[in-house]
Amino acid sequence: MPPQDATTVPSTASGRGAGTAPSAIPGQPKALLALIALGALALLGALYAIFVVAPVEKQMGIVQKIFYFHVPCAYAMYIGFVASAAGSAMYLAKRQPRWDALGVAGAEVGCVFFLMVMITGPMWARKAWGVWWTWDPRLTTTLLGGMILTAYLVLRSMGRVGEVEKRFAAGLSLLGLLNLPVIHYSVERWRGTHPTVITSRGGGLHSDMWPALIMGLVLFTIVAVLLVWLRARAERTRQDLEALEMAAAERGLLEEV
Repeated sequence: MPPQDATTVPSTASGRGAGTAPSAIPGQPKALLALIALGALALLGALYAIFVVAPVEKQMGIVQKIFYFHVPCAYAMYIGFVASAAGSAMYLAKRQPRWDALGVAGAEVGCVFFLMVMITGPMWARKAWGVWWTWDPRLTTTLLGGMILTAYLVLRSMGRVGEVEKRFAAGLSLLGLLNLPVIHYSVERWRGTHPTVITSRGGGLHSDMWPALIMGLVLFTIVAVLLVWLRARAERTRQDLEALEMAAAERGLLEEV
């Protein structure tokens, strides 16, 4: 029997044997390429619909076209927050690293789109309301949701994260999920300045503007799913490397000679 090589690492607590590569699902690269290609087509379609098909709004002018980016960003933020909460809930139930990876990925992607919402919103508000920010119910609850998921990421970035930190962060993610219905119905429940053009209580959206909005929603949905997917894969790779490092340290392979 040949001697054991110094690079061989025994099976870890996750049940993988020595020399086993990080988990991957066959066909993932093709699916990712297909999703990227679909996203590229959606980008071209969205830009054409926004800047060619959709008419220029009479009162706000060209600034109104921020609407076609702002609303899809908010929708993509929801996708990230829901993905994070789903991963966190499954991790609390099963304690499997893949669900923790989904929770981290969803939180990061959700916070990216939250930042985009906070940038595009004031740009639109300055033209519509004359101010960059007002403590409107929807704006305030959206800010609260973003702060909750930001706290999740801050907690997860504080050095080596243990089981207690992971569970506490998962609780924060679930708390952020509970805030989403409050964000969505805040305009209807509490009167504010934020428009409700997509609901029956709002001023409505012109029929020529719907294609731009729909294409924007399709585009940002694809982008959000793609980013969550890639970030979760990267997090799983990091978890695999961390497990291998810990196993090697237990065998003394990382000790200085």
